[in-house]
Amino acid sequence: MNGNEHSAPKSNGNKFALFALAATFFGVGVTEFISVGVLPAVANEFHISTSTAGLIVSMYAIGVAVGGPILTSLTAKVPRKKVLLSVIVLFIIGHIITAIAPTFSIVLTGRILSAFAHGVFFAIGSTVAASLVPKNRQASAIAFVFGGFTVATAIGAPLGTYISDIFGWRFPFYGIAFIGLIALILNAIAIQSHQLKTEIPPSYKDQLKLAGNGRILLILAVTILGYGGTFVTFTYLSPILQDIMGIGAEKVSVILFVYGIAIAIGNTIGGRFGDRKPLKALLSMFSVQAVILLIFTFTAPYKAVGLITVAAMGLLAFMSVPVLQSYVLNLAQRYVPSAVDVASSLNIASFNGGIALGSYVGGITADIMGLQHTPWVAAVMVFLGVLLTVVTIRLEKKK
Repeated sequence: MNGNEHSAPKSNGNKFALFALAATFFGVGVTEFISVGVLPAVANEFHISTSTAGLIVSMYAIGVAVGGPILTSLTAKVPRKKVLLSVIVLFIIGHIITAIAPTFSIVLTGRILSAFAHGVFFAIGSTVAASLVPKNRQASAIAFVFGGFTVATAIGAPLGTYISDIFGWRFPFYGIAFIGLIALILNAIAIQSHQLKTEIPPSYKDQLKLAGNGRILLILAVTILGYGGTFVTFTYLSPILQDIMGIGAEKVSVILFVYGIAIAIGNTIGGRFGDRKPLKALLSMFSVQAVILLIFTFTAPYKAVGLITVAAMGLLAFMSVPVLQSYVLNLAQRYVPSAVDVASSLNIASFNGGIALGSYVGGITADIMGLQHTPWVAAVMVFLGVLLTVVTIRLEKKK
């Protein structure tokens, strides 16, 4: 019996594990992006403004950004599989609370509980995915599991809009709880305990060392600005399409679907770039993204060129994610190898900190200047990410 025969079952097991992770990422992606689609319905039911309803986006992101690193740190010495399955259960509970909530404050409570689960699962899931493949394919493996998330962006927001129009905004959250149940079963079967084993649990000293590492803090700032900048516009894309571009509400779900398909394609492209020269890839991605957002300021009032710009925005929106996540894991392995899970959670927190910041800035921009100004403000935020990426490249060259 040759070596290939020995390795085949392990390889197949790894693929099944990656698929289980991707399925869970899909459920998390649906809930993160569905809120954009149901936002108008939530505002109508609770008689609140669109910007207040936008809290279901920003508070969720804050929950991931704050709760993820804290829970990942507190559970660092708990068996990883137990943590993984527990947070999926928390995810399910959070969605049931959201679906039955009698008041908007309880809606937010359910969203925040779900967000805590999101932060921990993404942190552990990313490191597990990276550990299942050779080091030179880490970005591609992360892109694969994040592929579940990006597929969700293709259907989450439009499906949320469509279903909430027919059955009400609560119905999709019951559906997400069911997806969570399926994900719980898949992960319980597919993920082996040894794949989640931390050889030496990180001490609090190591975690503080990680949090104080200048190189890691810099790339986390790149994540917040470069990735989060898009959400200045994306959070309010539905009203932009209707109020500025003049597109009927019934067609918005189709456009959000196309936007999501573009995101999924961009994620796959980003994973391939990230396996080779990650920092140069990030510089190119963010530079083009900033330009496209700026262009959208001028094309938004015109349907044809406006929709082309929206598709281009989608292509770039998620392209940097697997590159950023893989690069942070590499930095953690270089400087504080015992705290890779915590580093992963900090970057997931930064993604969602970026979403929270972007949606908050978008809300202020919309209230003060109007929706039509959100694209150029988004471009400025992403351009700041470009500048920090340049600094990161220079530091890497010095090293």
